[in-house]
Amino acid sequence: MTAPGRKGLLLDFGGVISVTLFERHALSEETLGLAAGTLTWRGPFDPEGDRLWADMIEDRIAERDYWAHRASEVGRLFGEDWEVLTLIHRTRGADANRHIRPEAIQTIRRAKAAGRRVGVLSNELELFYGRDTMDRLDILKELDSVVDATHTYILKPDPRAYALGCEALDLAPSEIVFVDDQPRNVEGARRVGLDALQFDVTRPGSSFAEVERRLGLNDGGS
Repeated sequence: MTAPGRKGLLLDFGGVISVTLFERHALSEETLGLAAGTLTWRGPFDPEGDRLWADMIEDRIAERDYWAHRASEVGRLFGEDWEVLTLIHRTRGADANRHIRPEAIQTIRRAKAAGRRVGVLSNELELFYGRDTMDRLDILKELDSVVDATHTYILKPDPRAYALGCEALDLAPSEIVFVDDQPRNVEGARRVGLDALQFDVTRPGSSFAEVERRLGLNDGGS
């Protein structure tokens, strides 16, 4: 049953709107000139084979620490010291828009057309992607708000992060569907009253179908 009164959609960026680096391994290897199969860490696509990912999911390390380790690991293959921003820049190719999920674009546009407000609440949008990439991402221009902990310094699941996201949309938590691929962030959102959905990066189509259902986009809701 569609939850009543949902007027807004608040999305995480990496993994939800943008594909994960795990999904881009083949492209990354080609772009970097690495042999196929060099990048073996696959996060949610092979959690048992990626112990560092398991450490993150079980709250032994932060998500930023996971990606800092992976960036450093790949950088060492070239005898260089890489940060996450370096990893993103060196593997994304010429057009960052190609890494935006088509399902995300469709849902965002359908929500906007139905009068819903749509925003992003990210822990590391500019930190990971850089200002230059953000300026070239077409989908960000279609949003009503972007709240990024790169500048607020308040990370999900801190309740204050969700409060900032709701304030930016000018909606109450009970009026918003929140979507994130990290369990800790979803649980944090639920604790402050958001209608929170855990995004499954291995099944993006199904996840966005559920988002649309909760927003009432499939039943003529307004």
